[in-house]
This record gives sequence, C-alpha cells and structure tokens, in this order.
Amino acid sequence: MSFTIGNVYLKMKERNQYTEIEDFLSDKSFRLWVKSKEDLDGWEEWTLEYPYRAKLVEEARLWQLAMKVPDNNLTDEQIEKALHKTWIKIEQREEKQDFKNNRLWKNNLLRKIAVVFIFSLLSWYTFNYYIISKVEYNSNYEKAISNDSDGLIEQINNSNKPQIITLSDGSSILLQPKSKLSYPNVFKGNIRKVYLSGEAFFEITKNKKKPFFVIANEIVTKVVGTSFRIKANVHKSDVEVLVRTGKVMVYSKEKRKNDCENKIILFPNQAFRFIDEDKSFNKITDITLDESISKMKGNIEQLSFDFTDIPVGQIFKTIEQAYSVEIDYPKEKLKNCHLTASLNDLPLPEKLKIICKSIANNCSYTMNGNQITIISEGCY
Repeated sequence: MSFTIGNVYLKMKERNQYTEIEDFLSDKSFRLWVKSKEDLDGWEEWTLEYPYRAKLVEEARLWQLAMKVPDNNLTDEQIEKALHKTWIKIEQREEKQDFKNNRLWKNNLLRKIAVVFIFSLLSWYTFNYYIISKVEYNSNYEKAISNDSDGLIEQINNSNKPQIITLSDGSSILLQPKSKLSYPNVFKGNIRKVYLSGEAFFEITKNKKKPFFVIANEIVTKVVGTSFRIKANVHKSDVEVLVRTGKVMVYSKEKRKNDCENKIILFPNQAFRFIDEDKSFNKITDITLDESISKMKGNIEQLSFDFTDIPVGQIFKTIEQAYSVEIDYPKEKLKNCHLTASLNDLPLPEKLKIICKSIANNCSYTMNGNQITIISEGCY
C-alpha cells in the first residue's frame, strides 16, 4: 500500500469539508478509486461513517462514470487542467464585476455550471473521437442490412468471450466479443448471405448449388463450403480474411461488376487484406511473415481435428478449447470410448453429430448457446 495509516487518516479528515459533487471530481484519489476500484485511501470506510455521505459519493461516482471516455482520451492531468482553467475564468469574471473574497465562486449554482462545462467538454471529446468513428464504421453494415429484403436476425456479442451461432443450413459461426452478425432465419433462393460487423470464424456447410456470401464493410467473401476467419476493422472499412480450409473468393462489392482484377482466390493458410485508405487489395501467401495476420489465429485454427483412436473425453476437451464452449457428458459411461475420424472441414454441429453416431446409436446432443450436453448410455 502506498500510503501509511496516518496519511490515510489525514486524507479522510480533509474530505469532511466536501459538500458538493465537484469537490469529489477534483480529487484525484476519488477518480482513481472509481476508475480502478482499488481503495488505497480509505474511501469506502469514510463513505460508510455517515449515511448522508453515501448519496453524495454515489452522485459523484455517477458523474465520474458519465465522464469516462475511451483509453486514448483525456488523462487525469488534462481533466484537472480543464477544471483549473474553468475556475480561473470564473474568478476573472468575478473580478470584472468587483466581487470580493471569491463569494461568487462559492455560489452552489455557479460551481455546478463548472462541472457541467467539463462534462460537456468530455462529451464533445467522446462524441468526436469515439461515437462518430463508430458510426462511420457501422454505416456500411447498417446500410447493407437495411437494403436486404429478407427479415434478418441480428446477434450481438456483448460478452467477453466468443459465442457460437448455428445457421439454418448447419453452418456454425464463432462470433468474437464486440462483434455482430445479421442473418436470415432460413436461407431462401439460390444463395446464402450474412452480414458481419467485427470478427468471426466461419465453418460453412458445403452446398455447391447455394454459395455462401459474407458481407463485411466493403468486402464480399464468397465460399461453397470451407472454414475461414474475417476481421472487419472497428474504426475503418479495412478487412482481413484468413482461410483455414477450402477455397475462398474475395472482392469489393463496389467494383464487383466491372473490375475482375479485384477478385482474389485464397487457399488454406493464405490471407487477404483490404485497406480502405488507398482501396488496396493484398494477397498474403505466407501468413507466417505477417505479424498482424498471425495474431488473427485463434485456438480453432491451431488445433487439429484429426483423431486416431483418441478417447472421447479428450476430443471433447479439444472442442471446448477451440470453440470456447462447455461440454457436459456422462464421463463414467464414456470413459472407455475411443474415436478415429477427421473432422477438420466440418461445422461444429456436424462434428458433434459424427461423434455421437460413432459412439452409439442412442447418443444425442443439445446446444444452448455455448453450453453443449451429450446424452449417451455408453459406446458400442
């Protein structure tokens, strides 16, 4: 701990003079406590001493959270400087109006105006550097789905781990945090089409008569049946595609009809990068030489699904690691079950179906989000 008990006591005593929200907001230790939740200066103990303090502290905490901006935003030092400048301006106005002894500054209404001023400043900063950039990024996605005549389901991953989405054709998608996917309840016509904002790993069920399209920013990815990862940049229209199995075609939806040069074919362990600033298309044949592409690889790309006489329990553990799911199965009944199979180029539901059929006729599974349950009385 960075402060002695005596120092903490003195700080707590100083806070007894705090009567307004801005008193707390101008206290660096208070802002650090709200931000980091590490109570190094005895804020919790001080707050609980008297009931009236709790309400005041909570109001100040909400103000602090309301003023929170992204990591690349105003620092604590900048906040303090902004407060200081505001106070100086108010004092200068007092002098011009011949007020003495700072009486006008002590006026509760004027002090609240200072806080509102700072809140407005931070809101402006947040809007310009975070909200506007996010709207620009999402405009491609929102515009694309608004033009789709089919009723779409939108899945948004607000959690901190990947989520499994199973489509009507049996394809599976591992949607990363802070990403969203729009797709129809049932694919109609002679194509399958989904819209991505963010990052996801796709395992597409083979159907040569019904190709699969992923629309991400300005880029279209077309496949028949394969597995690949797409990452659409959060603040720009940049897109990266990494192929694990099968064959993928990528092209710009803006130049689709009249520019064949912007159509690129990708094979396993090849990648593609579209940079919006100069509209450049780059095919990457050796992904080990590209640091950004290499970082895109998750567990699912690095794990093998080729099994030769492997215990079923170990296979389930591999699936859990790859898809960030939890599998509940009768361990005692399946402890002697082994499997030999190649499941690399298959969506998750197909993998589970083959495993169950290989174990026993009475085996089945259910999926509820990222929770999978295997039902079986044992193996053959």
